[in-house]
Amino acid sequence: MNDQPSKPSRRQIFRAAAATGIATALPSAMVEAKPAPKHTSLDAKLKANVKHVVVIYLENRSFNNLFADFPGLAAPMSALKPADYQQRDYDGSILPTLPKIWGGLVPTPQDIGGKRYEVKEEHIQHLPNAPFKLSDAEGKPLPESVITRDLWHLFYQNQMQINGGKNDGFVAWGNTGGMVMGHYGETSKNLGLWQVAREYTLCDNFFMAAFGGSYLNHQFLISGRTPEYPDAANSVAKKKICALSDGPTGTRLAVSPDNPKSALDGKPVYVNDGAITPDGFAVNTMAPPYQPSYIRPAAGGDTTLADPNDPAVLPPQTYDTIGDLLSRKGVSWAWYGGAFQAALDAKGGGPKPNFQYHHQPFNYFKQFGPGTSARSEHLRDGGLGDSPISNKFLADVVAGKLPAVTFYKPQGNLNLHAGYSDVESGDQHVVNVLEHLKKSPQWKDMVVVVTFDENGGWWDHVAPPKGDRWGPGSRIPAIIVSPHAKKGAVDHSFYDTTSILRFITRLHDLPLLQGLDVRNKAFAERSALPPGDLTGALAFR
Repeated sequence: MNDQPSKPSRRQIFRAAAATGIATALPSAMVEAKPAPKHTSLDAKLKANVKHVVVIYLENRSFNNLFADFPGLAAPMSALKPADYQQRDYDGSILPTLPKIWGGLVPTPQDIGGKRYEVKEEHIQHLPNAPFKLSDAEGKPLPESVITRDLWHLFYQNQMQINGGKNDGFVAWGNTGGMVMGHYGETSKNLGLWQVAREYTLCDNFFMAAFGGSYLNHQFLISGRTPEYPDAANSVAKKKICALSDGPTGTRLAVSPDNPKSALDGKPVYVNDGAITPDGFAVNTMAPPYQPSYIRPAAGGDTTLADPNDPAVLPPQTYDTIGDLLSRKGVSWAWYGGAFQAALDAKGGGPKPNFQYHHQPFNYFKQFGPGTSARSEHLRDGGLGDSPISNKFLADVVAGKLPAVTFYKPQGNLNLHAGYSDVESGDQHVVNVLEHLKKSPQWKDMVVVVTFDENGGWWDHVAPPKGDRWGPGSRIPAIIVSPHAKKGAVDHSFYDTTSILRFITRLHDLPLLQGLDVRNKAFAERSALPPGDLTGALAFR
């Protein structure tokens, strides 16, 4: 991770914060929250023109994986030199080649368009130590409709892969060998989102807010901070505490004596790769405390709960989310979870949908627990599929009934996550959603943010700026779609997932969430500017 190239003065930081709506504080101003900034001409334009914000939150793709050489990028992959991409072995030496793809690229045979796809370890090997285009067993471009195997995308591994900004540890500290360096080579022709980005604004300096995986980045999407597991060392979850090599607040997992001598010989082995930091923060996937959860209720217990004595269950969190702040201000909002009701019904014996429980961040909070008015009002079933008949989110889009702030999480098979969904299905789904939004009566005053929760373990060469203990992590795609977005533009401004919260905060004059204030202070301590608030992508700025 690298600091910002320029180091503005303390006065410049304050001025920039006021201009962008970021409540940046210097270290001496140690308070938990900041009041909304004074109005500027841009604020007046925002409030006059933007009445609806829609966030479409997809899964697990680095920027390079889908948009490597998009026109107008500040750092296209085709312009890289070997020193910018060569990966290093466990001992720090440069790997002579990429390892095999451990477990194979497409381990489960798939019949698509009359052709069978299966790509095993032996089909792709001895690749140069460089990025490569994903291919099938015959060396032809891998169709976006094929489901590949999944990759590790975890809190400590992501930091070890970024390796202080060099991004040269992705192969060594992942679990798929050379696969992390792969990218889709035909997206300029085949990806609907590529065409959307050509029409609107693509952000090429946008990073996932937190190191690691989907669970933690969903938490950052709604709160900007990391959940806690109280007294974890004395709890049922004590075995989930990670073993680190550099102290309780460190960044590196302890490597087992059984670790292979080289990444060419196999994936890494850790002493204990768990979900909880030694000081009690839950950084990797844990189960929601409420149904729907992948942990069943306790025998004879409350059927609306996940078994609280199961070590995988995170205790309910109680701190503020963006939803709490919006509610206090009287601003309407909702989270639409694709297949949410179907997942609840499945626990009663109904058909099991492709639903990812840890992708529903509000379901981890006591204030949105079963039986609360906040849950019934704000946590909505997104329904299923691509039609307004079955997809309840799309039904509200068509009817012009979206609240002022909307989060939409597609069901699992439509979210682009490697391992259980393909790129093509999710891509087509999002393009369909955008077409419905553009025909909605609410479109004229809408800003849509299409982004991904995290990189999914895929390599990216652009180093995230150094932030706080939790992130930002690797670069991910983000597209701003709106009648007010710059047309055919690439925005090089520094953003991360918290930029979405910053935009909502500015638009509705909300106090700054504690997690955002913590990040602001971390940047201020280095005389660097924190993530922006997405207004750089709007044409009336």
